[in-house]
Amino acid sequence: MKEVIVAKSAGFCFGVQRAVDTVYNQCGGKNVFTYGPIIHNEEVVKDLENKGVHVINSADEINDDSTVIIRSHGVSKDVYDSLHEKNVNIVDATCPFVLKIHKIVKEESANGSQIVIIGNENHPEVEGIMGWSLSDTYVIDTSEKAQNLVLDSQRRVCIVSQTTFNYNKFQELVEIISKKGYNIIIRNTICNATEERQTEAREIAKRVDAMIVIGGSSSSNTRKLYEICKKECYDTFYIQTINDLDLESLGRAECIGITAGASTPNNIIEEVCTNVRKFCRDVRGIN
Repeated sequence: MKEVIVAKSAGFCFGVQRAVDTVYNQCGGKNVFTYGPIIHNEEVVKDLENKGVHVINSADEINDDSTVIIRSHGVSKDVYDSLHEKNVNIVDATCPFVLKIHKIVKEESANGSQIVIIGNENHPEVEGIMGWSLSDTYVIDTSEKAQNLVLDSQRRVCIVSQTTFNYNKFQELVEIISKKGYNIIIRNTICNATEERQTEAREIAKRVDAMIVIGGSSSSNTRKLYEICKKECYDTFYIQTINDLDLESLGRAECIGITAGASTPNNIIEEVCTNVRKFCRDVRGIN
């Protein structure tokens, strides 16, 4: 009989749920915008658009009588300053764990520390973190970049991480930098929900014949879940909705795992689970 294992950690994390709830509570108001997509999930962004909440990427796109909701990924100090100059109503939905990194980077850089951010330099969270540094700032996400990193040996180095970075990769890169002999302070700012989600996904992927990872195409944490699962289970599928999944490709799998990124709504996860279970029952039977 076939078995489907669904990760308990799948779906919205605390920070994402808080941000999404914040936006929906503002729906119906006049001139409501989010600075960047509130989360990296196209289905949620489209639903909000239909409810009159629009995405902007610059303060120049709005008028003074607007409400601007800061996305869960956070933004740089310059963005806050530009919004304040516009005299708009700012509603801050930045994840508290991201705000904590902003505070660390601001204080450490003000004290002269060089800042190393372990994460994707093109990700909005990392771009926002960089915008709070007052000193030299470096972003790395590969072993090669860590090996080639050259810093001022006379100054302290503060290492932080993107909240959704791969925990094992973070430790690997920190170890490479540590061997260079710099005066380092390490702040592991990967949030607990990310670490727990990655650990659970890895353990499920080890046990199954096929693994389904659900999340937006631009979601960094979902992409990392896919990479983790793919290492453990060759037949790992990355989908945004049930429409992206060829159920026939699961036909030979006796045990199927399902997980989802931190920005994936429960209704999408439930739809995938329902359809996969129905397919398995129709094929042979399911636990």
